[in-house]
Amino acid sequence: MPTNTSDSLDLYAKVEDLLGIEEATPRLYAHYLLFLQSIQPKTLLDVGCGSGDFLLQMQKALKLEEAKGIDLSPLMVERTKMKGVDAECIDLCDLEGKYDVITAVFDMVNYLDAKALQRFLGCMADHLNEGGYFVFDINTLYGFENVAVGAFIVDDEARFLAIDSDFEEGSYRMELTLFEKEEDTFVKTQEEITQYYHTLEALSSHTALELVSYDKIALYEMDDADKLFVVLQKI
Repeated sequence: MPTNTSDSLDLYAKVEDLLGIEEATPRLYAHYLLFLQSIQPKTLLDVGCGSGDFLLQMQKALKLEEAKGIDLSPLMVERTKMKGVDAECIDLCDLEGKYDVITAVFDMVNYLDAKALQRFLGCMADHLNEGGYFVFDINTLYGFENVAVGAFIVDDEARFLAIDSDFEEGSYRMELTLFEKEEDTFVKTQEEITQYYHTLEALSSHTALELVSYDKIALYEMDDADKLFVVLQKI
């Protein structure tokens, strides 16, 4: 079974701005902000922080006493740090400290297969304060089958990106082929990203985490919800 490596995550980081997700980002962030405003946390950890945009916005809006991001992509961590946000390239299970809220934004949890998900949920419970919340979103089955799947090509002055993806037996595989301009030539890089569909039952299966709420979200104005916004609480 394919494993997402730091190389594949770094390649994704290089091309994220070409993928057309910017228009949907504010709508997704709004769901997080509304919930976080209702509980007023003092400390927040963002897992899979990416380039740090979400964490920076939440830090400003909520006046957090402590805000930290972690990511397995060194490139993403550097981008977050450049925005003045605390970030570290580390696995959640190797991190120290506990938080009022831990977030995982834009389908980060879908990058975990079934075995990794159970390990992740255990580490999540360990890093939450009593009564703390794990807030995240995942791709729905409709999102995988009707929004994510397909092939397309996009470019700018310095990059040419081709993507081919499919969804089969609960696994979504995206092959990225990037040509980057370096002086008078183009350098090719190719990596594969894998995501996994998870049921709500699997996501709320850990005995220390209780399902508080979930909401269906249609980020791309499709016929059905492509995201599920989920809140778990440590009990």
